[in-house]
Amino acid sequence: MKIGSIFDINEEMSFTRTLTENPLGKAVWLAWFTIGFNLLEGLVSVAFGVEEESFALLGFGLDSFIEVFSATLVLWRFRGEQGLDAALSLKKERTATLGIGILFLLLGVGTILASSLQWASQARPFTTLPGLLIASVSLSFMFYLWRAKVRVARELDSATMMKDARCSLACIELSAVLFAGSLLFMVSPALWWADSLSAILIGCLILYEGVNTVRAARHDDFSGGCC
Repeated sequence: MKIGSIFDINEEMSFTRTLTENPLGKAVWLAWFTIGFNLLEGLVSVAFGVEEESFALLGFGLDSFIEVFSATLVLWRFRGEQGLDAALSLKKERTATLGIGILFLLLGVGTILASSLQWASQARPFTTLPGLLIASVSLSFMFYLWRAKVRVARELDSATMMKDARCSLACIELSAVLFAGSLLFMVSPALWWADSLSAILIGCLILYEGVNTVRAARHDDFSGGCC
């Protein structure tokens, strides 16, 4: 191997290590990972939801795209952070936090409407193997993302990152509802309504979180901190 190639590899490894050790680099890396994972998850979920006429999987797929938009806001928020002064950085923090709050509102309303429609039509939850596998994979990956985002949010003291972590937690909750609702229906078809009721309650919690996030971002004393 040529000496120049060795130097190039070492430089790339050094750059990657610096990126993942720096809190800002971690935030950017987590955002890109979130975008890639949730795009794939959303496309697969929507495809199965349409094919099987499953409100649960369709709504779950749309939630994945909300998570993609949230991660995109995180990328925008921290892009070129080193070159920003304090005032501009705080302005971007406020804008990104407000954007994620609006996404929370859309997700909450969408979850409540879809679940109410599912309940009213007495549609049974999705119970086939693909649905259970999607929920299982989502639970494992999103739990890692949520924990990692919370740590980075505290390191950066960033409201944007913390709210993005809360968006990942909402995805975990919806994954659990999809998984548990499917299992309950498999055990006892008479419990078909459990999936819809749980999703409606989660939608109300997400809506509440969205209202608080929007209010905090619009408040005059917004500091950008995650606490």
